[in-house]
Amino acid sequence: MPSVTDYAIPNPVSENKGGVIGRAVDRYEGPLKVSGTAPYAYEVQPPSPPAYGYVVGAEIGCGRVAAIDDAAALAAPGVKLVWHAFRKPVQAERGAKANPHSQAAAEPVFADDEVAFWGQPVAFVAADTLENAREAAALLVIHYAETSPDYHFDPLKGDLPPGEDDVRLGDFEGAFAAAPVQVDSVFTTPIQNHCQMEPCATTAWFEGDTLVVHTSNQSIKRPQHLLAETLQIHREKVHLMSRYIGGGFGGKGPSYEDLTLAALAARDLGQPVKVAFTRQQMFHASIHRPATVQRVRLGATPDGRLTAFALEAATHCARHDTFTEHAASFSRALYAAPNRLTGHRLVRLDIPVAGAMRAPGEAVGMLSLEGAMDELAEKLGLDPIELRIRNEPDSHPETGAPFSARQLVECMTDGAQRFGWSKRNPKPAQVMDGEWYVGLGMAAAIRGNFLLPAKASMKIEADGTVTIRQGMTDIGTGTYTILAQITAETLGVPLDKVVVEIGDSGFAPAPGSGGQFGAASAGSAALATGMVLRKTLAEMAVADPASPLYGAQASAADFRDGLITVENRSETLAGLVARLAPAGVEVEGASSPAADARNFAQHAYGATFAEVGVSSVTGEIRIRRMLGAFACGRILNAKTARSQITGGMIWGVGTALHEVNRVDERYGSFIGQDLGGYLIPAHADIVDLDAYFLPEVDDKANPLGIKGVGEVGICGVGAAIANAVYNACGVRLRDYPLTPDKVLVGLG
Repeated sequence: MPSVTDYAIPNPVSENKGGVIGRAVDRYEGPLKVSGTAPYAYEVQPPSPPAYGYVVGAEIGCGRVAAIDDAAALAAPGVKLVWHAFRKPVQAERGAKANPHSQAAAEPVFADDEVAFWGQPVAFVAADTLENAREAAALLVIHYAETSPDYHFDPLKGDLPPGEDDVRLGDFEGAFAAAPVQVDSVFTTPIQNHCQMEPCATTAWFEGDTLVVHTSNQSIKRPQHLLAETLQIHREKVHLMSRYIGGGFGGKGPSYEDLTLAALAARDLGQPVKVAFTRQQMFHASIHRPATVQRVRLGATPDGRLTAFALEAATHCARHDTFTEHAASFSRALYAAPNRLTGHRLVRLDIPVAGAMRAPGEAVGMLSLEGAMDELAEKLGLDPIELRIRNEPDSHPETGAPFSARQLVECMTDGAQRFGWSKRNPKPAQVMDGEWYVGLGMAAAIRGNFLLPAKASMKIEADGTVTIRQGMTDIGTGTYTILAQITAETLGVPLDKVVVEIGDSGFAPAPGSGGQFGAASAGSAALATGMVLRKTLAEMAVADPASPLYGAQASAADFRDGLITVENRSETLAGLVARLAPAGVEVEGASSPAADARNFAQHAYGATFAEVGVSSVTGEIRIRRMLGAFACGRILNAKTARSQITGGMIWGVGTALHEVNRVDERYGSFIGQDLGGYLIPAHADIVDLDAYFLPEVDDKANPLGIKGVGEVGICGVGAAIANAVYNACGVRLRDYPLTPDKVLVGLG
């Protein structure tokens, strides 16, 4: 299949002659969402009246379901079926793969009587109304046999994650012991939960022998394949759609029982079925960010050069899982030091499954490292920015690979100038505003840049409308909009002539949303497909005697303003297609990482600056203002990119000041189980926050020169706030979140 470089580009996207890429374009699907006509999965209207499912969660944290008395539930009004470990649907065995190329194996529901965590789905009721299903579920009498659980996170009990070893360079222990200036600090971060606007939900029905599924998931192919394997049908008989998703943040990377139960019940009942988790169920039945304990050791010379660098992180996962919060991995690319040690330890507990949450690794790892760097700067009598600049590496500190594009120093220095960093008093507790101590803090930000293989299809109609189709998703990040912009720029057509259709397993596959790879992967495929369509149209024109371009050189064709032009000859795209292909012209294209992509260290960078007030009376911390400076390659849409970055920064405020969940060690359940008890920032908490992007085009990243912006915004924010708190009142907090009680203890 042709690549972007297989065909000359007279008006390359890099020149942006149409001015579409980068523009602050309103959301493509915005009017649908604000008018309530963009249905979430549970709101999709099926072809006939649906049944409604209700999931029942376990009330113990470890053991098994000993028995279930379901007679009353089965006899309840409107009940259509009751499932559990002793009455379950026909499905494949766990792990079965009829197709060896499936992206997922079978995941049967209620496969056995084991209870691995509190809230694990152990029963399901479907009825004619949600109310009847819920009432019948309450009639189930479930008997448990509880075993001795372990709910306590003790980092000393951790083991190396499977397949991992510590990463060492030089002699860290010797260099640290010999370092004239040392920092040795331990930081802790708590469990955090995804709180998406839309809970996990699925609507499913059959059309003949084809399963039609609308679900809320960040990818398309994996849940499609999972259903095919579990229901033991060909995956071409599973039509799965995730067209509009009310937030993901990594929490909808996996699929959950709502998906499988809805599909199985639709099959067995012969009617559509809707299933959704409640908000309370989301806290246990879907993944969360695990807690961490991180030890940072820094050794430096008196002039601020790091000679020894170590970040060791312990985290937890579910008993039968291996997910690891890689809180140390990012640090391998951040600062130069000849002697290094980084690694992770994993503690298995009998609690709900942990998983990826916005910027997994960096979001919590930078809370420790950037706090420790601030401590080191104070010991050295250096400005925190100057310390970081003195340890800026020329290439990747461990692999030696050159950086594709790295403007971390520029983010720090330019951001400092805009923020007014020079006015910072380096001595803590010197600036007061009434009862409030006032201080400034900063932290660097880094997040890896990734590109995954993707495909797309594109069709131009006889009226000049161009439709791009892709099995991509939009979790609120702006995928619809940037795909429209890339298509419009590549084909030289107005934005209102572009139709974007995504989130459908029937479309060309894309990797989905997550890991900050979505825009780069999907966008590169859109560009490649647009170039295939350009070449096709140019060759049609120059070979047609009726075209003004007849006999011209196809590779010289320019696409702009709805025209195809060679030198001073042109015709409209609509006219060309209407004449030669009235049914339209459709092509497919693909993109994948360049052969030399791994030869470069690719990251997005940033620097966050915070001014805080700390009450000398109550210990309350208030954000007075924040600024973020970021370098993330070419910006596709100034509006949606800034929204993503500032959204991440706001989440960083929540990480610093609000978000925490704890395990009730009597039961293995989380103490916070809804938005009443799990605190996140409110409007009043965010009073003056801004962000901007440095000009950058990373030509090593992908053909568009873009990088992800969805996750780097959260990285470093919490540390900047903690550093500002110390500068304000002299209290160094290393246990997140930074709450008033901890401040008051420090103030004495």
